[in-house]
Amino acid sequence: MEAESEEARASDLRRGWTTGTCAAAAAKAACSALLGHGFPDPVEVTLPGGQRPGFALALEELGNGFARAGILKDAGDDPDVTHGALIIATLRHGERGAGLRFLAGEGVGTVTRAGLPIPPGEPAINPVPRQMIAASIAEIAGEFADFDVEISIPGGAELAQRTLNGRLGIVGGLSVLGTTGIVIPFSCSAWIHSIWRGIDVARAEGLTHVVGATGMTSEKAAQAHHQLPETALLDMGDFVGGMLKYLRRHPVERVTVAGGVAKMTKLAQGMLDVHSKRGLADLEALAMLAADLGASETLKGEIRSANTVALAFQLAARDGLPLGERIAALAWQTAAGALRSPQIALEILVFDRDGQLVGQAPFTPSDHASSFPLGASLGERNRRT
Repeated sequence: MEAESEEARASDLRRGWTTGTCAAAAAKAACSALLGHGFPDPVEVTLPGGQRPGFALALEELGNGFARAGILKDAGDDPDVTHGALIIATLRHGERGAGLRFLAGEGVGTVTRAGLPIPPGEPAINPVPRQMIAASIAEIAGEFADFDVEISIPGGAELAQRTLNGRLGIVGGLSVLGTTGIVIPFSCSAWIHSIWRGIDVARAEGLTHVVGATGMTSEKAAQAHHQLPETALLDMGDFVGGMLKYLRRHPVERVTVAGGVAKMTKLAQGMLDVHSKRGLADLEALAMLAADLGASETLKGEIRSANTVALAFQLAARDGLPLGERIAALAWQTAAGALRSPQIALEILVFDRDGQLVGQAPFTPSDHASSFPLGASLGERNRRT
């Protein structure tokens, strides 16, 4: 899986702690103070994998009927939007026998749509963080852990605007996330999981058509092309394979993969991860493909020496060659090979930088994919010559 390979590459970078881990540590410290044991500093918590990191407290407050503790999140070398955020837990005694009740404080969102791990109306505190918070509190209070647990992240509403929460139906702030308790630097796993949750939400709302786009321009163009609601849009980014493999197990009737000419050329080459670090679009193979469409020797040379894929497409368009259509067809083969489901019809849309449609492979059941219906994928064609 893409996230696992990224984790291996990130082994030499400094790891950090998830929002869920920080919330669990803050909740444990607050519980200790509320029960009269003072604020432990540092405070240790047990992660799902058995590790027991310790955290310094950035906030301690004991008041009438409540205790509050805060921890500054350290995401390590990962570009996490919540790096440096203050994660606060406020505990109050709850009804006897009621157990824990989770509340969304400032900067923590509320779930409003079905399809997420937490039902609508609940604070956006995911299941594993809830389990970690409960276990941390139980270390202090034992079986008599009847508390209202409020998690807050000052400034979280503003930070949430840089996440996918709004599209997923999480309003008012951030989600408290984490499955291992540890942030793997540049792992991309959070992005892939956001794609998966977007698919879950779309299915829960009964949508029969979703769009995965590589960027904002192609997303807006594809949405306008099909007049789709926002919940049908998946911020796929470079992770074409991560999206399609999840859809294969959780199907939606119609799937559109949309992207710009460079990303779709790489998909046509057989790349299911179209990030630049995975490789560049093959201009030599693109020139050969143009030759199949009737390009002159002059045009072939211009495409080979083009500075960008966008320029190569402009040169082909100048000479009236339908390069976008051929790229769309080849990209369809790559994507369909990852789906291969009779339940899912797949479409490819290729857009230029201005959001103009330059290539389309129409909806076709994805199990109709063959190995190389157009001779070969771009990368394979280049290797065979």
